[in-house]
Amino acid sequence: MKKNITNLILTITLSTSFTYAQKISLKKENLSPHLVQVSFDGQQGKNAVRIVKSPEIIKVDEPTYVKIKNFNFGEGTVELEVMGKLLPNAPDSARAFIGLAFHINSDDSKFEGIYLRPTNAVAENQIRRNRSVQYFSYPDFKLNHSRKINPGEFETYADIAPNEWIKMKVVVRGDSTKLYINGSQNPNFIVNKMKMGANQTGSLGLWVDIGTEGYFRNVTVRKNKQAAISR
Repeated sequence: MKKNITNLILTITLSTSFTYAQKISLKKENLSPHLVQVSFDGQQGKNAVRIVKSPEIIKVDEPTYVKIKNFNFGEGTVELEVMGKLLPNAPDSARAFIGLAFHINSDDSKFEGIYLRPTNAVAENQIRRNRSVQYFSYPDFKLNHSRKINPGEFETYADIAPNEWIKMKVVVRGDSTKLYINGSQNPNFIVNKMKMGANQTGSLGLWVDIGTEGYFRNVTVRKNKQAAISR
């Protein structure tokens, strides 16, 4: 009897989560532009991917990004460095918009993302400063919808600025996400209920919007996985 109990204990399978880090190559052959123009440039001595929104796309919060080819992301952590600049011909509504899209479906008709408005963070107007970071879900939950039904819940202030490298760490778990900026130990922004819900998967995208010259570098992903451990 004792032997049987011992064998039973030894064969119990436990499920646990673990992560592994993967550096994403930002070479041309690994990128798929969608409604954007892409080039490769250096900024402040660092190699980077330069992305500008296609001029014919005038709506905001659209699928204007470069997708990482052959890469599927569900839960985990995405870290990257971004820099947003205003183009010389940027309209008054431009804010150096730059960020990360994730859970992009195969036909680019659905995704969610977090982006920054660096010029808002240094504005003298407090309302604009409060809108330095934004979560949105395409196509049904853009910023105007967000501000109408959940004012202030899906955007916040962050200590950032245009023309500077900004470190973003986006942590996705279930239907929630947290954003950490420039190595902060505590999240700068929390979304407790993402609009697409839990258990989503899809591509990652380097996202920009109107009037922005966006730069991206050092993209690293740690996916959450499930592993079986036998004892």
